[in-house]
Amino acid sequence: MLRSAPSFRATLTCAALAATTLLLAGCVAGDAAPTNSPSPSSSAGGTATTAPTEPAETAAPEETATPFSIDCDALVTLEQLYAFNPNVGVDPAFTPDGATVTKVVDQGGTACGYLNQTSGDVLQIAVATPPASVIDAMAGAAAEQSHAVPTYGTPPAVEGYFTQSGNAGQAQVFSGPYWIVIESSLLYEPGDAQQLVADVLGNLPAA
Repeated sequence: MLRSAPSFRATLTCAALAATTLLLAGCVAGDAAPTNSPSPSSSAGGTATTAPTEPAETAAPEETATPFSIDCDALVTLEQLYAFNPNVGVDPAFTPDGATVTKVVDQGGTACGYLNQTSGDVLQIAVATPPASVIDAMAGAAAEQSHAVPTYGTPPAVEGYFTQSGNAGQAQVFSGPYWIVIESSLLYEPGDAQQLVADVLGNLPAA
C-alpha cells in the first residue's frame, strides 16, 4: 500500500522550527562569549599613548627704565630762573643730593642743580621716565606721604604733591611718562614751586 506524501503544512512547520532553533543558538553564543574591543587609550600595538606635554611658562621680562637726558639750561631756561629768583643760576659743581632725587637719577633720569649766588641755597630739579610700575609706586607713595596740590595740574594728566621736611620743601609731579622732583630750602610752601612746575612741564618733550 502506498504511503501518502507529507502535507505542505507539516513540511513548513518543521522548517520554521529548525530555523528558530538555530537563531536562538546563535544569540546565546554571542552573549556568552562577547568580543573584547581595544581600549581607546591604547594603540594598535597595545602601547598606551601619553598626553602632550604643556610648554613651560616663561617669566615676564623685567621692566627697565628708559634713560632721559636734557640740558639743564633747557630744563629751566635762564629767563625762567630769573623769574623765579634773580640770584639763581646753573650750579656747575652740582652733585645730586637727597633720597628722592637720587632715586630719580637711579631710574636713568637727569638731575640739575641751580645755585642761589647770594644765600648759597641749591635748587634741585630731577626728571626721569621710569617704567609704568615705578611711576605708579612713586605716585602712590607721594600721595600717602605728601599733600596733593591741584594747582600743579589736573589729574590724571598731572598729579602734583608737596611736602616739607626739615628746612627743605619738595614738589613731586607725575605727568605721562615723567616723574619730576623739585627740591630746595628755597621752597617753603606749595605755591613756591608752582611756576617752576609749569616751566618744567612746558619745557619737556611731548610724550
